[in-house]
Amino acid sequence: MTKNSALQERKNAVFARGQGNAYPVYVKEARNAEVFDVDGNRYIDFATGIAVCNTGHSHPEVVKAVTEQVSQFSHTCLMVNPYESAVALAEKLTALAPGDSNKKAVFVTTGAEAVENCVKIARCHTGRRGVIAFNAGFHGRTNLTMALTGKIAPYKKDFGPFPADIYHVPFPNAVHDVSEKEALLSLKNLFKATIAAEDVAAIIIEPVQGEGGFYAAPASFLQSLRKLCDEHGIVMIVDEIQTGFGRTGKMFCSEYAGIEPDLMTMAKGIAGGFPIAAVVGKAEIMDAPLPGGLGGTYGGSPVACAAALAVLDVIEKEQLIDKANALGERFHTRLTKLKERYPSFIADVRHKGAMIAIEFMYNGDAHQPNSALTQAIIAKAQEYKLILLACGFYGNVIRFLPPLTMPEALAEEGLDQFEALLASLLDDVDGVDFEGTPQS
Repeated sequence: MTKNSALQERKNAVFARGQGNAYPVYVKEARNAEVFDVDGNRYIDFATGIAVCNTGHSHPEVVKAVTEQVSQFSHTCLMVNPYESAVALAEKLTALAPGDSNKKAVFVTTGAEAVENCVKIARCHTGRRGVIAFNAGFHGRTNLTMALTGKIAPYKKDFGPFPADIYHVPFPNAVHDVSEKEALLSLKNLFKATIAAEDVAAIIIEPVQGEGGFYAAPASFLQSLRKLCDEHGIVMIVDEIQTGFGRTGKMFCSEYAGIEPDLMTMAKGIAGGFPIAAVVGKAEIMDAPLPGGLGGTYGGSPVACAAALAVLDVIEKEQLIDKANALGERFHTRLTKLKERYPSFIADVRHKGAMIAIEFMYNGDAHQPNSALTQAIIAKAQEYKLILLACGFYGNVIRFLPPLTMPEALAEEGLDQFEALLASLLDDVDGVDFEGTPQS
């Protein structure tokens, strides 16, 4: 039995089924874009811990900052005895956030906490109850954030009841024929039929849907939302948890639309793998809750603050935003060639910086999502020494989240492996899908 297999048996015996793992691959060491398991196998990482390690695994500058901080102190609680690194990080994040308004920040530990605190702040500021989210959006696994998430399985199934006053509308999606006009009309109809605009505290949106399939909200749609929120006094929350810190070719993806969110959530790529999240927003909105109404024991950990400050330095010094755009173009070029090679299976190739997706279908019809092929790719990824992630409202999308520090040669090697993996599944199928059903 391999070490990986033995560890998987041990895990299965003590971990709840709900906290599964995509691969029975147990990590011993990881450097930049390469992961090495306990059996000595080497993998090319196209997932980076779900867009967390934008600066690669164990970046030397992050390791140095964390080591120095741990040698001084590891925890005092920001709400008891604060420290300069937290102040410095808040200064940097409020300066980087889009828009000219004065900003303030609050630190928590996870992305879901950041989303929950946005809702708390928006409700406190407006005195209103309703929150509107979008179909296929993902905002977390807590009770409130599950309610905001626009997909049932596996995130919401069997976990209700959920909080009241949460509403969903369509997200504009050209691949699946949902227009901006339809999405905006659905919002207006919601105001007429279900909840009055003056009862809505906030609208929350991902500028690129993460778990939902890497669909980008058009700039014009975000601009229309900004205008609608201004007209009705609604707080506009932009969830940048997966899209932030250079991932989409800007520091924050909402910059593409030229809008200023009222509140933003930040997490994942913020600290190179150390748990910290933030809400950053307009000062007059952020200051609505009373002292003690926001925070948490581990929020703004000094170790994570040190890591985050190092990450921001690396993004600037190594020009990772430019590298994100170059990586995205490289992946898009290679994946588009695969689309030309397999036109009846690949519905779309899309990217925003280094947030890249390939979507699968049956019979050349994007309205027939091919989740079986996606599952087959994930199942074979380990054989081809790749770490890949699936996503999508229908589970038919492979997403690529390479470290922004990934060398060109390693990216090409990984794409060669992905091409070989896809060929092993598609070159001999002769019109039969992966469940054995003949295709017309």
